[in-house]
Amino acid sequence: MGITRSTVRVGQKPTNEQLKQIREIAKKPIHYTEDCPESTPEALAEFAALARARRQRKTKPMVALRMEPEALEKYKALGDGYTGIMADVLNYVAENPELLSRASGAVVAR
Repeated sequence: MGITRSTVRVGQKPTNEQLKQIREIAKKPIHYTEDCPESTPEALAEFAALARARRQRKTKPMVALRMEPEALEKYKALGDGYTGIMADVLNYVAENPELLSRASGAVVAR
């Protein structure tokens, strides 16, 4: 059995040809030794390296921040996930240094 690839976009309905292929494939039994060969030690090592790299990219450092209590309360009022919103705001300002110039006493590094 071969691999059939098809791209489906969000909201897109499958064509009659695709539905026909799905029905035909669904009737065939799965042969695990042929369709799903056992991974080699090299492949497993590569998967492990990819997983480590992905975890490392997703890891975010912990930061302590002092801020006005009123500002913190406004963020907390947003509910669960408010720290993610704070991080998004900080990222946005970091990418738009002209916003920093509006803050009192801010020094904009270029």
